[in-house]
Amino acid sequence: MTDSGAPDRRRARLEVLGAAVLFSTGGAAIKGTALTAWQVAGVRSLVAALALLVLLPAARRHWRPRSVAVGAFYAATLILFVLANKLTTAANAIYLQAVGPLVVMVLAPLVLAEHVRRQDVPFVVAMAGGLALVFAGQQQPIATAPNPFAGNLAGAASGLTWGFTIVGLRWMGSRDQDAILNCVVIGNLIAAAVCLPVIWPIHASVHDWLTLLWLGIFQIGMAYALLTRGVRHVTALDASLLLLAEPVLNPVWAWMIHGERPTSWALAGGAVILSASVARTMMARD
Repeated sequence: MTDSGAPDRRRARLEVLGAAVLFSTGGAAIKGTALTAWQVAGVRSLVAALALLVLLPAARRHWRPRSVAVGAFYAATLILFVLANKLTTAANAIYLQAVGPLVVMVLAPLVLAEHVRRQDVPFVVAMAGGLALVFAGQQQPIATAPNPFAGNLAGAASGLTWGFTIVGLRWMGSRDQDAILNCVVIGNLIAAAVCLPVIWPIHASVHDWLTLLWLGIFQIGMAYALLTRGVRHVTALDASLLLLAEPVLNPVWAWMIHGERPTSWALAGGAVILSASVARTMMARD
C-alpha cells in the first residue's frame, strides 16, 4: 500500500528548503551592491512588499492595527540586518541574529503564557556561549566588512528585534494565520517608509538594480511564498531543520562570491549555535 501523501510531503520539504536557500543569499547579495545600507534596505523592502502582495493573496486580507506594532519590530530587523551585513561579515550577521531565542525565552512567559521548561535552559546557555564566541573574535576590517564591531552590534540588535518579532508573530498567529503575512508585508512597508526619504539620490548601476530586484522579489518575496506553501504540509521538526540551511549557507555564498572569510571564533560560535538549535529541535520530538 503506497502513501499517496508522500509526493506532497516531498514537494513541501523542497519548498521549505528552497525558501531557506533563498533567504541565505541575502548576505552575499547585500555585499554585492555599491549602494549604502539605507538604500539597499529601503528599496529591497519596497520591492519585497509589492512582491508579497502579488505572490500571496492572503497577505492582502485582514489588515489590523495591531499588525503595525509587530510589523515595526520586523522592519527594524530588516534594516538592522542590512546594516550588519554592510559592516561585518555575513557569518557574524546571521549568527548574531540567533540572539532571538534568548529574547523569546524572556518574553514568552509574559506575552504568550509559555513558560520556559527546565530542559530548555542548557540549549539557551549554549546559544549564549556561541554568541559570546562570535563577539570574542577580533575581526580585522576588510573590504566586505569595513567596521566589524559596529556591524556586530547591529547584528545583535537585529537579533533582539527579531526576538520581539517572533513573539509578536506567535501572538498574532494564534488568533489569525493570515495576520502573520500581514505583519511581514507591513514590516517591509514600514522599513521602506523609514529608509526611502533619506536615500536620495540613488546612483545605481544595472548590476545594483538587478541585485535589489533579486533581494526584494526572490530573497524575500519568493522565499516567503515557498515557505508559506511548504510549511503547511511538513512537521515542525522538518521545517526547523530545513530552515537551518540559511545560517549554514549564508557565509558560504559570501566566501564563494566575495572571498570573505569569517574568523575561527565566529565559525566556532556559529557551530555551537547551530548544534544547540539542531539538538533542541530534535528534542522537540519527545
